Amino acid sequence: MKRIFPDYTYGDGPRQGCWWDETIAAPDWPEQQGDLQVDVAVIGGGFTGASAALHLADAAVSVAVCEAETPGWGASGRNGGFCCLGGSKLSYKAMCRRYGEVAAQAYSEAESDAVQLVESLLDRYGIDVDRHSKGETQLAHSHRAMEALRRNADENGILHEAADLFGLGLNGPFHGGYTTPVGFGLNPRKYLFGLTQAARAQGAVFFQNSPVLSIEKTASGFAVQTPKGQIRADKVLVCTNGYSSEDIPSWMSARYMPAQSTVLVTRPLTQVEKAAQGWTSDQMSYDTRNLLHYFRVMPDGRFLFGMRGGLQSSPKAEAAIRMQVQRDFKRMFPAWSEVDVTHIWSGMVCMSRDLVPFVGPVPGQAGMFAGFAYHGNGVAMGTYSGRALARLALGQTSGLPNVMSETARRFPLGRWRRALMPPAYAAMGLADL
Repeated sequence: MKRIFPDYTYGDGPRQGCWWDETIAAPDWPEQQGDLQVDVAVIGGGFTGASAALHLADAAVSVAVCEAETPGWGASGRNGGFCCLGGSKLSYKAMCRRYGEVAAQAYSEAESDAVQLVESLLDRYGIDVDRHSKGETQLAHSHRAMEALRRNADENGILHEAADLFGLGLNGPFHGGYTTPVGFGLNPRKYLFGLTQAARAQGAVFFQNSPVLSIEKTASGFAVQTPKGQIRADKVLVCTNGYSSEDIPSWMSARYMPAQSTVLVTRPLTQVEKAAQGWTSDQMSYDTRNLLHYFRVMPDGRFLFGMRGGLQSSPKAEAAIRMQVQRDFKRMFPAWSEVDVTHIWSGMVCMSRDLVPFVGPVPGQAGMFAGFAYHGNGVAMGTYSGRALARLALGQTSGLPNVMSETARRFPLGRWRRALMPPAYAAMGLADL
């Protein structure tokens, strides 16, 4: 594999201390060995790959999923658990300017459809994910940000002025907010394992510790090589997102940008402690910063708090970003500054150059498809993209908006494209002031 971050990024260091690991045991998948023939091979066992496998198996298609690590090891097993609108980093107005209003509206509808798809899968397969929160609230971190919320508010949501927040149980250093009724919080590891269990029950095969080393085009399809065997498949789906490799397949090179997100979880808060801060709601929320913070009280009373912003990956850099997320947490919620933080971990989200997700065929590789770049909103959008990939593998129309179907462009600087991030983050930080 050829990856653009140091080896430390792809080891166990960043995810040590992940709270979700303690909430549900991982399934015991076998390692891929020997020769196997299937209709579709899926690379990556996260939300996208699991959703693709489930929808393929539901259509009576034979499918094998190769996970390079253990179940839930990647972003899908260590994210914040926000099933919400999102997937793009473009504003609606920017999307209208680039793609046209019709396309922008279709993408907005796709975001809602993605959340509804997760809901339908939870109901259909009886997956218990500790669901909570009625929609999602964006909280203004400045007067200017609140003015923007007022300008962009519509009848689909509820605008909150600063004086409203305490009564809503959302007290903090905020100047108001806006709640959209779409979305909910969940345990991402329980959701992922629920998807994979449903897929396996319908015949899908999942392998762990089985990284794909190469993909070779053959006369009848593809030969997918793992350390101990080979899978021959008519179709291949690449679902590796922020943990992608530059050469699996080579087309992926420079078309994705991993970026770090760090999360902490506290011990369970008491009712007295919640009242002291004035944060008594279980509403999942995030602030209006470009380098945003996201947070929620979970059903067991623990508080989850995450942030974007880490650019380096090493033991020293990891220690620094863990200190930073704790400082931000204490600054924003000072009444909890003495509350024990019991878990902290980091993982990689994925961006595209065009700041929108991509789902579609890999050019020059008939029968190969890829889906990636959910910009930190992979619970819903990854699930939605996985279903679309399954449809493409079945020879059906994807049902995707055009915004997601345009071939992802390469970032400048190729394997050295990480050099683009410090000035971009600096500019976003200045804009957040």
